[in-house]
Amino acid sequence: MKLSKFKYNLPDGLIALHPSENRDESRLMVLNRKTKTIEHRIFKDVKDYFSDKDVMVFNDTKVFPARLNGNKEKTGAEIEVFLLRELNREQRLWDVLVDPARKIRIGNKLYFGDDDLLVAEVIDNTTSRGRTLRFLFDGPYDEFKKALYSLGETPLPKFINRSVQPEDKERYQTIFAKHEGAVAAPTAGLHFSRELMKRLEIIGVEYAYITLHVGLGNFRSVDVEDLTKHKMDSEQIWITDKACEIVNRAKDNRKSVCAVGTTVMRTLESSVSTQGHLKPYEGWTNKFIFPPYDFSVADKMITNFHLPYSTLLMMVAAFGGYDFVMKAYDDAIKQKYRFGTYGDAMLII
Repeated sequence: MKLSKFKYNLPDGLIALHPSENRDESRLMVLNRKTKTIEHRIFKDVKDYFSDKDVMVFNDTKVFPARLNGNKEKTGAEIEVFLLRELNREQRLWDVLVDPARKIRIGNKLYFGDDDLLVAEVIDNTTSRGRTLRFLFDGPYDEFKKALYSLGETPLPKFINRSVQPEDKERYQTIFAKHEGAVAAPTAGLHFSRELMKRLEIIGVEYAYITLHVGLGNFRSVDVEDLTKHKMDSEQIWITDKACEIVNRAKDNRKSVCAVGTTVMRTLESSVSTQGHLKPYEGWTNKFIFPPYDFSVADKMITNFHLPYSTLLMMVAAFGGYDFVMKAYDDAIKQKYRFGTYGDAMLII
């Protein structure tokens, strides 16, 4: 399977710059793999495709305000720092991306906020794109974290080409977000409102929660034509005993298991027994799923409409069938569905 197979022409005007007015009222395209039919619905209609004891698996990661704007010492040049992950709590070490990267050297100091509330020193060039920063802060850890987060912005993806607005703080977060550590939202989960989740519960749908801290690898471009040579960035995952129990009981009873989003699907496929049962796991995954691929756990999937050439589109094509999914994307463009993080949704059954 080649990278060029995932090219399609997406008009800029179809990339959603804002969320729908209500979480559960974006559009929903339903793909039926058996009948090869496509339906056009509203997201809250998703409940019509589930029944008693079916399971939905959600990613309960929580996005933190990862984007900081600062200035370089001496020159005052503007620098954007994107916090990726905390490396050492005591030493205030963080793995970050900096932009523009070419202007930053080991030993440079960066200043953030009014009166230079935070100062950081570049101590390592970890990769061509990444750096390690040490924040120079004498106070207690809680005060440091408070200062860091007060300066941080909601980390909207670059393709949402606008400034961050107050609504983003709430809407770029799922309603079940719990474990902090993501720099991007698990977007399929953004469509779920409290009312919709209550309606699904009344039907008898059960919920299982896994955690994958979404990294920027989701948006990283694939730069090899042969997909077998692409390496995914590693992301931290947790699969609890409880989640395994809920998912495996549904599978044993021949009930549906729906992965809500590509991050959930990748997590589920990262820890599976030979019998297709989910196994508890805590660690890292760099699993890259593209066609052809045999899925072991989920038999349904909810996802957004992804950008051309993206690893997310590749996974969806592996689950829904390449030809069927690319035809659905053609339909979505003709029907003016909204694409990207704040866009519309697809259910594949």
